[in-house]
Amino acid sequence: MTARDIALLCCLLPVVQGHATSVPAPFQVCADYHCDVQKPVKLGGRHWQEIRALFTDTRTAEQEREQIRAAIALMEQQVGEQTGSWRDLAKNDGDGSEIGQLDCIAESTNTTIYLKLLAQDRLLRWHQVTERRRRNPWLFNIHWTATIMEIQSRQEYAVDSWFFANGHPPVIQPIEAWLAGQDFGPK
Repeated sequence: MTARDIALLCCLLPVVQGHATSVPAPFQVCADYHCDVQKPVKLGGRHWQEIRALFTDTRTAEQEREQIRAAIALMEQQVGEQTGSWRDLAKNDGDGSEIGQLDCIAESTNTTIYLKLLAQDRLLRWHQVTERRRRNPWLFNIHWTATIMEIQSRQEYAVDSWFFANGHPPVIQPIEAWLAGQDFGPK
């Protein structure tokens, strides 16, 4: 095997595996309530390989939703090391004055960014990323979530990490149940 063959093999291997060749470009995430402050984040090759490793041998949409839960939890930890959101408590327990505490606006925005990074790397085979959704069962109780849609069934799912502290897998549930106002967090 010549040096040219080895170079060609190195270039084609990621394509054969069905993934992009590099880590995501640096991106911005919300770092406080209402996403008033954004901070730059850069994931290294080791971090992104940990994410990619979660998406091996995906055979069903249900399995992929579990992989998404694990990936969002891991990305929250990786990003939290750089932005201080590792301190984020469940729901709004920090009352917005604590460094790194996020509300549902910031959580849903960040989760949407993470989902788009997964999609850009072609890790999602069964779902596409859709727009954030809002519910307000009472006039003053507005809540936001990231969403995905199962491609085959067209079922939309909420991907909501706000109920739990940083690094905990988010709830993924049909959007109809989420809109009905089910609460999952610590009581």
